[in-house]
Amino acid sequence: MIVELAPRFLTWDDVNPARHSFDSASAAHVVRSLGPARRVPSRPDIPFGDPAMSAWSRDVGRPWADAMSHALAEHYGCWTVGWRWAHDEGDFDGGPVGNWCCPRDSITTPEETLARAVAALREWREWLESLAGWFDAYPLDLTGIEDQRILWECAARNLILQVTDRTGCGSGWYGHCCQVLTWFLSRWGVAPDRAQELVDEAIGGRFASWTGPDTVLVDDVAERLALSLRPDDGARSAGPVPDHLERWLAVRETVPWQEAPDGGGDEPVTPSRDGAADDIRAFDGALDPARARGMLAALEVLRADAARGASLDFELLRRWQQHVLGTPQPPPFRDLPAFAKGGRERYGIGPDTRARLDARLAESARHVERSVPLTARAARAYLDVCFFHPFDDGNARSAFLALVFVLAREGVALDGVSLLRRVTFQADEPQDALILTRYVDVHLAETRRNSASPD
Repeated sequence: MIVELAPRFLTWDDVNPARHSFDSASAAHVVRSLGPARRVPSRPDIPFGDPAMSAWSRDVGRPWADAMSHALAEHYGCWTVGWRWAHDEGDFDGGPVGNWCCPRDSITTPEETLARAVAALREWREWLESLAGWFDAYPLDLTGIEDQRILWECAARNLILQVTDRTGCGSGWYGHCCQVLTWFLSRWGVAPDRAQELVDEAIGGRFASWTGPDTVLVDDVAERLALSLRPDDGARSAGPVPDHLERWLAVRETVPWQEAPDGGGDEPVTPSRDGAADDIRAFDGALDPARARGMLAALEVLRADAARGASLDFELLRRWQQHVLGTPQPPPFRDLPAFAKGGRERYGIGPDTRARLDARLAESARHVERSVPLTARAARAYLDVCFFHPFDDGNARSAFLALVFVLAREGVALDGVSLLRRVTFQADEPQDALILTRYVDVHLAETRRNSASPD
């Protein structure tokens, strides 16, 4: 299962309380039963302005909070990841949650930290339920839009004001406001992509951080949104579920991989700290110590394979995946279509799927694709594993290991990997591939700088 931990990507289907049960009374018991609850870090006695506190928050606090988000999503569903969407500049700024801010401020003692997590989860759920109530207060029909524009306008105005009140109009508040309006349109049948487009056009970049919109602006946005709706904006019949593996392969051919940033050069680099291992210990260890041990064992085998210059293929992946999943034998290639992102992406299967994966993974070697920078070859291998989805479980971890291997085979390791884990990318979005290459570049360039100036 891949869990997207950034709540701004949630759809109304993801969070709709009518689709996801939640017992608030039992939330404290559930949270305390999850793996991360047994391994809550304690905040060190370090002044907030000290760089050591920032390092602790980044290396210990944030991975633990991510692990708790992952565990909550696996138990309740992906709607839960909004529990850290704090007011102002928190983990995800501009949100509706006041009971959580960020690891530096919200992680104290284990008992206080878990109490805050429970309170934040309940607060997020209560907000979603209140939104559902406001949406249902305006039972609208796109087919009758000409007679209902005033109602759509009233609903939009009310929702904007609800969000401004809830977020306090701090840093980035407008992001959640756009999301709520998009959710509202989706609730009443507007196609999600079209809903986002209409909201963006109506707001027109006029909302700003730390500034509440005046009445004139709120009225104008609401009116523009209502006037822009058309009966044919409704979600159309989906038809057969598309094969997102085929979509990825088509997109893959269009991405300008050779133009990716190169991370400061192709020379080998030895980091001052093992970012991959540290992240596994912090994040996976908070979820389950056995999971972390399996990942670390796979990492050790991976690096030995890289040192001998092994070719990247499915056979190599499954050797690592045996450690990742703790199975008696290396797991086989899946034999059925696979699904991810709550079923929104489907990856087909055919007699040549494994061979097609091997052919793509072979392109990660420098001698095969000399014109493509290392950053792009590593990112592309990651995405190939994601969208071929070769295993029944653990594909996100396998994709991460493939990326680490491609770097390690050229003598490169990273001192941080925070941008490379616990995120998802869309199979049919070329820009996502470029974003991942930039993420790899950021970490590689930073590692080179830190290695050159360890102080």
